[in-house]
Amino acid sequence: MIGIGAMIGAGVFALTGFAAGLAGPALLIAFLLNGVIAAFTAASYAELGAAFPEAGGAYSWVREALPSPYGFYTGWANWFAQAVTCALYAATFGSFFVTLVTEYSDIGLDFALLGFLTPAKIVTALVVILFGYINYRGAEETGSIGVIVTSIKIVILAIFVIFGVIATLGHADWASNYTSISEFAPNGVTGILGAMGFVYVAFEGYDIIVQSGEEIKNPGRNIPRAIFYSLLVAVPIYLFVSFAAIGGIDVTPRLLEFAGMEGASTSIETWKLLGDLGELGIIRAAAQFVPFGFFLLIIAGLAATVSALNATLFASSRIAFSMSRDRLLPTGLSELSEKTRSPYLSIIASTTIVGIMAIALPIEIVASSSAVMFLLLFSMVNVAAIAMRRNRPDLERPFKIPYMPVIPILGIVFQLILAPFLLESQGLAIGFGEESKGFVALVTIVLWFALGGVVYLGYSSEREEEVREEETPTVVAERATESRDAQLLVPIADPESADQLMRAAVDVARERNAEIHVISVVTVAPQTPLAEGRQHVGERRELLSRAMAIGEEAGVPTQGTVRLGHDPAAAIINTVEQYDSDTVLMGWHGQGRRRRDIVLGSNVDDVVRDARCDVLVERIGEPGDVESILVPTAGGPHAEYAAEIAGSIARANDAHVEIAYVVGGDADSDARAEAEELLAQAAESVGEHDSISSQLLAGDHVVEAIVDRSSGHDLTIVGATRESLLQQLVFGAIPEEVARRADGTIIMAKRNLGITGWLRRYLGFGD
Repeated sequence: MIGIGAMIGAGVFALTGFAAGLAGPALLIAFLLNGVIAAFTAASYAELGAAFPEAGGAYSWVREALPSPYGFYTGWANWFAQAVTCALYAATFGSFFVTLVTEYSDIGLDFALLGFLTPAKIVTALVVILFGYINYRGAEETGSIGVIVTSIKIVILAIFVIFGVIATLGHADWASNYTSISEFAPNGVTGILGAMGFVYVAFEGYDIIVQSGEEIKNPGRNIPRAIFYSLLVAVPIYLFVSFAAIGGIDVTPRLLEFAGMEGASTSIETWKLLGDLGELGIIRAAAQFVPFGFFLLIIAGLAATVSALNATLFASSRIAFSMSRDRLLPTGLSELSEKTRSPYLSIIASTTIVGIMAIALPIEIVASSSAVMFLLLFSMVNVAAIAMRRNRPDLERPFKIPYMPVIPILGIVFQLILAPFLLESQGLAIGFGEESKGFVALVTIVLWFALGGVVYLGYSSEREEEVREEETPTVVAERATESRDAQLLVPIADPESADQLMRAAVDVARERNAEIHVISVVTVAPQTPLAEGRQHVGERRELLSRAMAIGEEAGVPTQGTVRLGHDPAAAIINTVEQYDSDTVLMGWHGQGRRRRDIVLGSNVDDVVRDARCDVLVERIGEPGDVESILVPTAGGPHAEYAAEIAGSIARANDAHVEIAYVVGGDADSDARAEAEELLAQAAESVGEHDSISSQLLAGDHVVEAIVDRSSGHDLTIVGATRESLLQQLVFGAIPEEVARRADGTIIMAKRNLGITGWLRRYLGFGD
């Protein structure tokens, strides 16, 4: 939904009208060809995003693949492109908001302060300042809110399309108006290419997808899918919206007045009217043929612009932050606020650029500047993809571009063709009159790159080599050299837990012919860029080396990874999916229940509930030799799994295993017989071992009986209970209470059953 939300953003509301004025009915061809051309660059983003799932995106790839100063200028262009796109969304919000107020009230908003500050510009300035402050405070759009906003946009656009198609087909002569090429494409190839370049900014959703790479589960698979699925959804929506807008609208004196064309003939072509209506084109069209259409579309447009504004301002400031951290921009831009841990100077700089562009220039010039910058940026990504194949041939590429280098070369050629036609379609001319908006956009871009040249020559070039020698990778991976049948993932956070967890991991992995994958997560505050965690990678790498040494000394292949993340649990779960881990062994310090919705601790709880693998949680305590193991059982798959783990550890340490079942004092002979059968099943799960015993424990309180019995053992391994699958618990009330109160080391075990196993075992049906 990230990519779909970005591609079906404010652009469809703000730019469709302008683009219709450029291409006429051939806007449908423009969007279709854009989808084809965008697919070429999509392949480059998919390959590089899957291979480098890190924040930074295009800037990081070009800097890695090409010599100086290409990396700097790519980052410089990306910073400006995101900022200018944000300005487009802010200006559109201001226009939509003022239009909404004037439509439903009698408030007079026909004035201009200082000759240029119209009400729309004032609202634009205020919303830019507001979201600059929101970014400073660290509030980001959450995934759930993003899904809701995207769903609302799609539903409202679907309503628009349905009623627009009905209205179009209701016009008896709708098809006859486009029987000749001159009617269908009134501005010819130039108009089509200009419209293509003008709305190409819609595909900047690529960049938002890859910027989220470190937070995406299994990025090698899901980043390419997100990119291509977004295209497959976005392009048809743009086609249908264009068809409905151009065909469904009727030219009326009222619409001509809105477009500033009072007195013009109502026989004017609808595409010309949409072009003059500009950013309000499809909203005014919706008012004609959709019930409550004006209100629905303008509310959807406001929601889309707010969502996109927040995301692009966030992305813009983080690009400046990353370049500053790499010393390509003044180091002050990477300074974090002591209060909010956000890069406040980068946010201020980006907000200032956004505000100036949004207030000083008309929306179509802002859109043109943004579109050209993204055309250049996407071209550099294609160049980077080609260069990376040559420079890094051994790089692991979960997705590979077919027909290399033909696909990225086609992307470069077509995108560079679009840029001059975009500027020409906007009226490239000498001077700054109404017909020279393309020239103003061109001058804006040239001035930005000229300023970049000054910054690079005067500051960045001298520091670039220094940082290349010093920088530490954000994700460090040390791979095992030997392949095994399974993988045991061990998250560690400190030396104390590392030693204890690795001891258990070695015993389990050796028995199951598994490799050990040690992971340490550098946690970064939500409002702080992930790159800030780089400074802690070195110390975590030392911790990994210590843990890996334990595994290697025991003869078990061991690999290690340091990850950066805002959410440790999400980083662990992502690693499980990315490496297809079979088991997670986590440490727990005996805390929890600080809130009613937290059982063992938020991170442990999330991993136990959401990881699609077996999970072991060991309470961190005093380490010691394991000579005796207690396995309480009540039957079921989790108890069987606990017994299997007990067998692995017992054989590694030549330890005795006692299997226990608690029966009530008034239990009858049938209950005892059932208990004896469960004990036998558990003993069978332990496997071949010389020292196994079974014990019926009498007691009316299960937890008390198990806790008392655990005092005579070094290790207690207890499986999750069935209730944990039916209630909002993690392992179940009994295992969790035993883990808090029992002596010695405690391991809680939970087998991954999947939905089919859950239905079969506990509800009585399923395969």
